[in-house]
Amino acid sequence: MKAMIPSLLLLMCLLIGCSSNEEPNDPIVPEPETGTLYFPPIGSSTWQTSTPSELGWNVNAEQALFDFLEDKGTDGFIILKDGKIVVEWYFGDFTADDSHSWNSAGKTLTAMTVGIAQEEGHLYIDQTSQLYLGEGWSMLTPEQETNITILHHLTMTTGLDYTVADPFCYDKECLLYKNEPGTFWYYHNAAYTLLDQIVTNATGMDFKQYSYQKIRDKIGMQGAWIKVGYNNLFFSNTRSMARFGLLCLNRGTWDDAEILSDKTYFTEMTTTSQDLNPSYGYLWWLNGKSSFKVPGFETTYSGELMSQAPNDLIAGLGAFDQKLYVVPSQNLVIVRLGDDGGEGQLGPSSFDNQLWEKLNAYLN
Repeated sequence: MKAMIPSLLLLMCLLIGCSSNEEPNDPIVPEPETGTLYFPPIGSSTWQTSTPSELGWNVNAEQALFDFLEDKGTDGFIILKDGKIVVEWYFGDFTADDSHSWNSAGKTLTAMTVGIAQEEGHLYIDQTSQLYLGEGWSMLTPEQETNITILHHLTMTTGLDYTVADPFCYDKECLLYKNEPGTFWYYHNAAYTLLDQIVTNATGMDFKQYSYQKIRDKIGMQGAWIKVGYNNLFFSNTRSMARFGLLCLNRGTWDDAEILSDKTYFTEMTTTSQDLNPSYGYLWWLNGKSSFKVPGFETTYSGELMSQAPNDLIAGLGAFDQKLYVVPSQNLVIVRLGDDGGEGQLGPSSFDNQLWEKLNAYLN
């Protein structure tokens, strides 16, 4: 299944979600030292590289990593160190020019888009979403709607009923009351997707075009949001996902261009956003916390999200194991796009730890 947006992939995507109250153990996310990051030029395929040998990585572990990725149906894989490409592999007939869905890893793009809209004064995340969706956007009473804020949509804590027949459906009839907002965490895709309409109505510009103008075009990405059923999925080539990861590694600044200059929002986006699921920020997954919840389950699990990964890792995680890993302490960005690694999960999966076991042997 390759992803020049074939009909099979689109059919599969119809079935998926495509993706601060800080804990005491929240790590301090270090900022890269000035001048330590390389940024590839806009409008060019030029991208500086480093080699594993130059970095002192264990080249003897490279083949095991390659074989693992190939065995797990990977299409594109990139490792950036200090912004430079160290590893860029494509498998089968997938190429550097081919596009693949990010699935729910694209939620990270939405989170930054909301932050930019707030920075520009179009909205404030503490406001009720009713201001931008209009009264009667759900089956809730007007008073219940008023209590749901944009922040609740960003943190999966709206209180909307996630047990409905189609949890991706954001039609009014699908949006029912279950809990008071802010009292329960559940990975509810419909509540997230409403952010597109909120941004559209707040800015007066279509969400897609606004995100292209404010993020994609400014950092040299290619790609597009494509509607697949109720889901709005971002498709791009592998390098474009790496570009976005590099932007996030540098906390919203591309070289000397401020894409998201509100660093307070960036910090809140990438640290624990509520105490119901410490491993979740604003649509970002966070490692190194004391417990976590995962899509599709109400259970809280003890321990960190990815025991094999660095504690300061932040991640965009999409269904079928689409991965965007950002590790500030090591100036690393890692991208994996491809087929399901084995479990069919909507976000975190055992694939994460399996991959990081291979990466730890290679990077150290």
